[in-house]
Amino acid sequence: MRKLVWTLTMLVLIVGFRTYSVAEPDPDQHKSISAMSVAELDRAGDLARAEKDYRRAMEYFRAAIAKDPKNATLYNKLGMTELKAGSMYAARADFQKAAKLNPKYANAMNNLGAVEYSEKKYGAALKYFKKAVALEETSATFHVNLGSAWFAQNKVDRALAEYTRALELDPEVLSSSSRTGVVAQMTTPEERAKYSYMLAKIYAKRGDFESCLRCLRKAKEDGYPQLANVYKDEEFASLRQDARLSEVVPPPVAK
Repeated sequence: MRKLVWTLTMLVLIVGFRTYSVAEPDPDQHKSISAMSVAELDRAGDLARAEKDYRRAMEYFRAAIAKDPKNATLYNKLGMTELKAGSMYAARADFQKAAKLNPKYANAMNNLGAVEYSEKKYGAALKYFKKAVALEETSATFHVNLGSAWFAQNKVDRALAEYTRALELDPEVLSSSSRTGVVAQMTTPEERAKYSYMLAKIYAKRGDFESCLRCLRKAKEDGYPQLANVYKDEEFASLRQDARLSEVVPPPVAK
């Protein structure tokens, strides 16, 4: 939680890649691209991307698409690689192709939402993230993304509901070690403080007091003006029995 980032990180926006070790030998490396099958090109593209050789990865994926032009997964992978290479326009186009080929492809919908989010087009991002959640409701990442889009539009209650659902599905999804989801893009201490307080509510309700207290400390550092509400908001009822709470937020003075 200490390392939650407060700005958009493209590394964690996109989903859909299998993970390969960069040390794994590539049995296809001595074959010419024209002689490789779609499966071999797909694998080679994954390995090239793992090694951050995005130009080569795009070459493999495009060659695979030329042999299998109706493969939505290949278009999604090409889009992810283009995005890593900084080609936002091309990435959007390929995510759109993937979604058109397979309207039930949740990853493509999520990735289109991520592109829109990165450009601060939060209304469009919401549309795609909602579609992704509808197609794959059990994805914690999709709920995090949808929650972040709601937060960007100052719909805190809706954001709270999505983050809560994400944590139900994956208790580690909002931790610093998580590699999934998109963190809400906040530029002012006021926004960061509000976000921290919202997360504190979620963790308090789940009984994770350590994470809750960390979030409350962050909210305090950023000057959240309504910290005293921890003694009113029902989510913090159980936390009030923890002596550490008073160290972060002094209890109200009895009248």
